[in-house]
Amino acid sequence: MAKVLLADDELTMVQMVGDLLRAEGHEVIPCTTLTAAVDGLQAHHPDLVLTDLYLDRHNPQGLELVRKARALPQPPVTIVLTGYGSVETAVEAMRHGAFDYLEKPFKVDELRLCIQRGLTHSAALSETTFLRREVKRQYRFSQIIGNAPPMQEVFRLIDRVANTDSTALVLGESGTGKELVARALHFNSRRQNATFVPINCSALPEALLESELFGHRRGAFTGAIADKKGLFQEADGGTIFLDEVGAMSPLLQSRLLRVLQEKEVRRVGDNVPSFVDVRVIAAANEPLEQRIQQGTFREDLYYRLNVIQIQLPALRERKEDIPLLVAHFLGRRHRPGAAPFQITRAAMDFLLRWNWPGNVRELENAIERAAVLAESPTLRLGDLPPSLLAKAGVHPASDPGEELYPLPTPETTTPAPGPAFAGGTTTATVGPPAKSGDALKPLRHFLREQEQAHLARALEVAHGDKEQAALLLGVSLATLYRKLAGDDREG
Repeated sequence: MAKVLLADDELTMVQMVGDLLRAEGHEVIPCTTLTAAVDGLQAHHPDLVLTDLYLDRHNPQGLELVRKARALPQPPVTIVLTGYGSVETAVEAMRHGAFDYLEKPFKVDELRLCIQRGLTHSAALSETTFLRREVKRQYRFSQIIGNAPPMQEVFRLIDRVANTDSTALVLGESGTGKELVARALHFNSRRQNATFVPINCSALPEALLESELFGHRRGAFTGAIADKKGLFQEADGGTIFLDEVGAMSPLLQSRLLRVLQEKEVRRVGDNVPSFVDVRVIAAANEPLEQRIQQGTFREDLYYRLNVIQIQLPALRERKEDIPLLVAHFLGRRHRPGAAPFQITRAAMDFLLRWNWPGNVRELENAIERAAVLAESPTLRLGDLPPSLLAKAGVHPASDPGEELYPLPTPETTTPAPGPAFAGGTTTATVGPPAKSGDALKPLRHFLREQEQAHLARALEVAHGDKEQAALLLGVSLATLYRKLAGDDREG
């Protein structure tokens, strides 16, 4: 069960409540003074603190214990007990971080239910912390791969600018990994525990994009049946990623310029601006200078966005990374207990010769198709997409299938020393994982399932009240609705 620190200056109360908690299966750390309770916090790292507000008859020392508990790296849930109850003391305890408030004398069932709610809340917070850590780890180590000099320069630049608030412009052809770079910037910055909100500016018409970005007031236009918070407000304290920013209309460009200049947004139909603290990362798959010359993109906005420019190389410009990428993609497709994937030299030679107009995304799709449809663990030329071979004028029968290409392994691919991205590279393991078990899912699928289960538990604790569930999870109601609908945006 749980480890509970129980603090009360009345020894009889400590003994009575302690016996009740032990009967429920909890481990109890009894304390009758503030000093003992503070020592217990540091020595035992309890899951829950149950404290009297007045550990001293004339001094609400319980508030000091609440503050010290909240200051711990992994703060326990705190419930305050008092015989001197009033609205003022309850509000004060909550303001200092108490989860709940129970007035003496209390019924045993009330205490039991209060503790159960507190422990459920603690478990939810721990799981949220775990999921955030997993997301951060994913975008710190597992996705951006490359040993080629152009990629090493990208890693060095990311490492230097990640923990700043400077606006960044990520340039690169479609499929080069612009959003991965944006996520790496976010999850390696001081904003990593806040929201990362991505949006493709070319995917929505102007009116809908304006409403999504800036929000709207009820009645601002037909169909606006309720107030809506925009994505800039959703990302407050975090990062917003504007993909294909060059597709924005002149009207939206002017509104974006005001956000960058004044740090304020104004919802559609609203006369009162809201101030936001948001880092903006934009991306484009073509030089924006061309759009400036064509008169379709504001030059002043370009200079506001282009504070830090990160240029991603096309895959054809770093072909030496193709074997490493192939090894990484095949490692993700490997099933426990199965033979490791291999590839013939003829198939790899073709992959190295092809120019990959779709870049890393096209290569990933080609390798995934080959791994799924291949009749053996050895991928041959004929296992590659027929459309790809046809474009290159290559016949599958030209692969003798005898000589294998030595794929990179952790032993032959060593990360450079330094911070997360300073010259670092993600290595690929091709072969069985260290531990056997069920087939591993892609991390994003695992995280999505865990998130949905976490949402369901929050709704259960809140008895179906979505507003209360959103408050419990620390997200907005709009974000909760998006998550319940399966939208992967952070929040």
